[in-house]
Amino acid sequence: MASNDSILNSAYLTVEYIDSLLPENPLQLPFKYAWTYMLDNYTKFQIATWGSLIVHELIYFLLCLPGFLFQFIPFMQKFKIQQDKPETWESQWRCFKVLLFNHFCIQFPLIFGTFYFTEFFNIPYDWDNMPRWYMLCAQCFGCAVIEDTWHYFLHRILHHKRIYKHIHKVHHEFTSPFGMQAEYAHPLETLILGTGFFIGIMLFCNHVILLWAWVTFRLMETIDVHSGYDIPLNPLHLVPFYAGARFHDFHHMNFVGNYASTFTWWDKIFNTDSQYNTYHNKLQSQDIKKTQ
Repeated sequence: MASNDSILNSAYLTVEYIDSLLPENPLQLPFKYAWTYMLDNYTKFQIATWGSLIVHELIYFLLCLPGFLFQFIPFMQKFKIQQDKPETWESQWRCFKVLLFNHFCIQFPLIFGTFYFTEFFNIPYDWDNMPRWYMLCAQCFGCAVIEDTWHYFLHRILHHKRIYKHIHKVHHEFTSPFGMQAEYAHPLETLILGTGFFIGIMLFCNHVILLWAWVTFRLMETIDVHSGYDIPLNPLHLVPFYAGARFHDFHHMNFVGNYASTFTWWDKIFNTDSQYNTYHNKLQSQDIKKTQ
């Protein structure tokens, strides 16, 4: 473990040295002013605790908003994956109430520990140690790989017939998912699958900004795959091996297979995407026949 830490520290020092030789990007100046203002006016505890809560809630519901509005836009219905299962006010209201409970009674106590986490690992807050954007992207990708691995295997376990009805069944109440439903889950599932979120942070975090960057990326991904809409020109499809909405939508429709959260490789390795591939090929052949 010590050798791994020394390798990571050497890599960070090398990148920081190269960064010091590069001129400051003028596009970063507004962000720099906002960040230094935050540091000057709020304590580390307030930033880590209330700041993290605000980031999570703001990002979550802002990212849910487009999918919520899509149901009222006729043009967008052609991108809905399960067109025979429209959203209902009843299901969305039930989802929203559970979300509020999970966010403030389960996730907020975890967020409350963020300050002590950053203090224990001596994670900096200052602007001078702020990593460059490409370093943040690389770290978020590393966190996503680790979380995806954790999610795949624990998710499969939660689908075991002796466990499923007690925990994971709550998340599968919606066979046609919508964005806001991404974190609709049993409290135990929130803790079990949510643990994977923190593993990468413990390995890669060299600045508090990574916590917020990784939260943002993870919320973008999970809301997208639960959106119920396969939107063209989705920038997330630029991520290598990204699963996407159709991949995870099939999991909610079929209940078996496609267990990974972000990427497709674990399902390919263990052939748990076979039913999805058969279904997808069938749809493609039907579309070809329609055009002939």
